[in-house]
Amino acid sequence: MMDKITIKNLHIYAYHGVHDSEKETGQNFYVSAVLYTDLYVPGHSDKLDDTVSYSDAAKLIYRVFSENKYDLIERSAYTVAEAVLNEYPQVEGIELSVSKPEAPIGLEIEDVSVSVELRRHTAYIALGSNIGDRREYLDKAVGMIEESPEISVTGRSSYIETKPYGGVKQDDFLNGVIKVRTYLSPFILLDRLQFIENRLGRERKIHWGPRTIDLDILLYDDMILDSEKLTIPHADMINREFVLKPMCEIAPNLVHPVYKKSMRQLFDAASLAAVNSNAEPPAVGIQ
Repeated sequence: MMDKITIKNLHIYAYHGVHDSEKETGQNFYVSAVLYTDLYVPGHSDKLDDTVSYSDAAKLIYRVFSENKYDLIERSAYTVAEAVLNEYPQVEGIELSVSKPEAPIGLEIEDVSVSVELRRHTAYIALGSNIGDRREYLDKAVGMIEESPEISVTGRSSYIETKPYGGVKQDDFLNGVIKVRTYLSPFILLDRLQFIENRLGRERKIHWGPRTIDLDILLYDDMILDSEKLTIPHADMINREFVLKPMCEIAPNLVHPVYKKSMRQLFDAASLAAVNSNAEPPAVGIQ
């Protein structure tokens, strides 16, 4: 269980609501937040710089909540929660509720409220390119991911050159893997990565065909997900040396949630299988 800082019933007079009168006259809101963070260091150092100032956090919540007018308190809640996580990277998660006791619904009520919860997650993303300046495409993709306030790149492998996978005749690939921390859900993260692919000219004409950039979610915490849109862990990663070799560079001891083997063990098995089948030798690092 993680330590937490609690801000309870912060009173804010604001102008949120679907009715014009709510945006013109305003009403009372109460915002509560629970910030999950490690308080061991400040609990022993007794230094404000080692913790999240609840005064500063409350002022941030007040400012973000009151500076715009939203139709829905759901929107206000998510906007504030995301602002807190973007401002404080040491906050691992937030539970935030917005109370609207004067909601004009024509009935006698004590309160109406919404609550949202955001947590940071660890994901691994594979990168590949075999069109044009491959290194530039990979670097641009990583840069665009880093520009997203919801995503922090916390680990990055070197690039390796590999033969095409899947039987389509094409140029060699440059591949790598990055580790990220994000509070985006897997599906929203996928949408963000596909948006970046499209911005960088990705065209999906041939399955396993050439591409300017390919961004695949390999792992997302220990999640096991199988849907029409997204499969986690990536369905074929255990057979791909060009994925497992970079994974071994940044997370060799990470255990696959399905096969219960480390990335190093999976890479060794894939390399042995490649040798036994007279396949291409393992990928060579690019300096």
